[in-house]
Amino acid sequence: MDENNKEKKISRGRQRLGHWKSIIGGDILATEFFRRQTKLIVLIMLLVIFYVHNRYACQQQMLELDRLKKELIDMKYDALTRSSELMEKSRQSNIEQYINANGSTLQTSTHPPYLVPE
Repeated sequence: MDENNKEKKISRGRQRLGHWKSIIGGDILATEFFRRQTKLIVLIMLLVIFYVHNRYACQQQMLELDRLKKELIDMKYDALTRSSELMEKSRQSNIEQYINANGSTLQTSTHPPYLVPE
């Protein structure tokens, strides 16, 4: 009995070893099962490739979206800074100082504006 068990274990080991050789060597792809399921295997591979491509494209778009959001925030702050600088320079007191500093004869009107009738 012990010899039969040993022989069975040895034959199982050889079958397993042969099994791994057939997987690594590609012989398993020539079996009847894989020949019958070729279309399904090809479809699954195409779906896997599509999934990987879709995920990569999504990640690229998310990176681009983050970059554009940062750029938008920078542009908003820049526009706000320029707007405040323009308001500062266009105040009446700053304009009067600029005119006086350049030696112009212009003066601020002492009379309020009025509408010309039609």
